[in-house]
Amino acid sequence: MSDLSPRDDSFDGGSSLPGALPSAIPSAQDLLILRAVAKTGYFSEAAKELDLNHTTVSRRIAALEKILGSHVLVRTSGGWQLTDLGRRAVAAADRVAEAVATLTSESHADRGISGVVRLSATDGISAYVIAPAVAELRKVNPDLNVEIVATTRRASQIRTGLDLEIVVGEPQVQRAEVIELGEYELGLFASRGWLEQNEAPRQLEDVLRSPLVYFIDSMLQVDDLDTPRKILPGMRDSVTSTNVFVHVYATRAGAGIGFLPTFMAAEHPDLVRLLPEVQQRLTYWLVVRPENLQQPAVAAVVNAIRESVKVAQPFLRGEGPNPFLPSTYPADSRKT
Repeated sequence: MSDLSPRDDSFDGGSSLPGALPSAIPSAQDLLILRAVAKTGYFSEAAKELDLNHTTVSRRIAALEKILGSHVLVRTSGGWQLTDLGRRAVAAADRVAEAVATLTSESHADRGISGVVRLSATDGISAYVIAPAVAELRKVNPDLNVEIVATTRRASQIRTGLDLEIVVGEPQVQRAEVIELGEYELGLFASRGWLEQNEAPRQLEDVLRSPLVYFIDSMLQVDDLDTPRKILPGMRDSVTSTNVFVHVYATRAGAGIGFLPTFMAAEHPDLVRLLPEVQQRLTYWLVVRPENLQQPAVAAVVNAIRESVKVAQPFLRGEGPNPFLPSTYPADSRKT
């Protein structure tokens, strides 16, 4: 059954259990089902999360709307969105979830927040900042599961099943919190091997005659990441990719001059920075919907990421070491 199929509004929201609450009072179970739909945007995804079937989710939402007297969800091309009434119902569902959490046995009382948080972010910040941040967070919250979708794209205008997104460039979105995280720097790099076979550029005109390692122009969705091509007009593409790690390793392999995040290039001594005055500062932004931010697990991950980006600012701007790497390694730690 499609997520956008009409709901069965004839469903009876009452209960046949002895001592059941009056039908005029919303069911706590229905509120929690609505909470899951609000998080994912789809009945099918909510059903998977709650171990129910699609039809049950649809009917429970219809039952909740019957009791509340109006719709809590509205259909859009990108899934189900909350109405004003739906947002109030989800706020109530959050309080229900918090109350249920207090019933956890004492043996789990010290395990902290729990649940699954799914986020998307660009490759570089995912690996260098977010992964260490959530790893540290899980040390005191072992029941927390964080899913990181590494991608470079604009912030979504529609619900995508993500709890939060980290993007490059200020996003223009509706019904979402937009938080500025911090800057990072792009610069020109070439491998020592490439420089042995090619004359090192001494000025920008020399660079423009060299092959470029960067994003695939036709597939680039982020306007701010297109700025370097305006700085470097006329450079012919060499190896291009949607993945910034490919940029780094193609540059190291001698594919040409890479326009790379300085914090990623800095860990490779075989890369040489060229014309330091040619650089670009870009900004990371975090996007999260208000109803997701009310969830303790999402709020904890957001706070951990914000603090980690703040700590990593000198590193991300190419002005300091990686603050998340151990200061020393065992003598044989880099051996294969």
